[in-house]
Amino acid sequence: MNIYKVVSVFALFLIAASCVPSKRIIYLQGQQNPNNAAANYEPLIQQDDMLYIHVSSTVNDAVTPFNIDSQTVGNSGGSFDSQKQSYLVDNSGNIEFPILGTLNVSGYSLNKLKDILKEKLLVYVKDPVINIRLLNFKITVLGEVNNPGLISVASQRITVLEAIASAGDLTAYGKRENILLIREYQGVKTYNRIDLTKAEFVNSPFYYLDQNDVIYVEPRKSKIDSTAIGPNVTAAISILGFVLTTALILIR
Repeated sequence: MNIYKVVSVFALFLIAASCVPSKRIIYLQGQQNPNNAAANYEPLIQQDDMLYIHVSSTVNDAVTPFNIDSQTVGNSGGSFDSQKQSYLVDNSGNIEFPILGTLNVSGYSLNKLKDILKEKLLVYVKDPVINIRLLNFKITVLGEVNNPGLISVASQRITVLEAIASAGDLTAYGKRENILLIREYQGVKTYNRIDLTKAEFVNSPFYYLDQNDVIYVEPRKSKIDSTAIGPNVTAAISILGFVLTTALILIR
């Protein structure tokens, strides 16, 4: 076989091996069918959640017994400390609320818990206004992303795409079509696969994340193979391919 043909075939092989089809890289491909079902998503309260709950009213003295912050820092001033005003959901899904005692809150959305508390407080307070926030909403992103790690969420919900963006996006080696989402609810773990290359993913029940979700992005086989071969060998092959391609051009 002619040496030029050998060099050409080898160069083409290296180029083809280094390419990743665009359908594996582009997000949200295909027909988009709008669905508002996910728009009303609310995270549900779980064990070990830290809840900030504050009760207010036009009559300040009436709500003082129901606010931990009023009992600890008083009404005379002091810096705001959400940790002093928080309630930890125990292993049974309960919190200990002033005056009302033990309340089971696990499985409720924040808005539902707000309605429940308002109904109970009407016995003691006229027109109570209740503010509830989840203080320790966090998720973990691991694998083939540029900045893996723990992400704290300031708002009350976050999408998979937002989480991946916070982690610096996927690397070129990340499997966008087969991402693992690990979710735990009331002690039961579920393992779910999601495909970011499909447009219908935005209507998936996993589009919005729950607190403590774990996203793992698997590497493609090419990344695993290159790791097994070793970075030096991979670099040498790439350099050799470049040299051969350049030589072929110059000889012609």
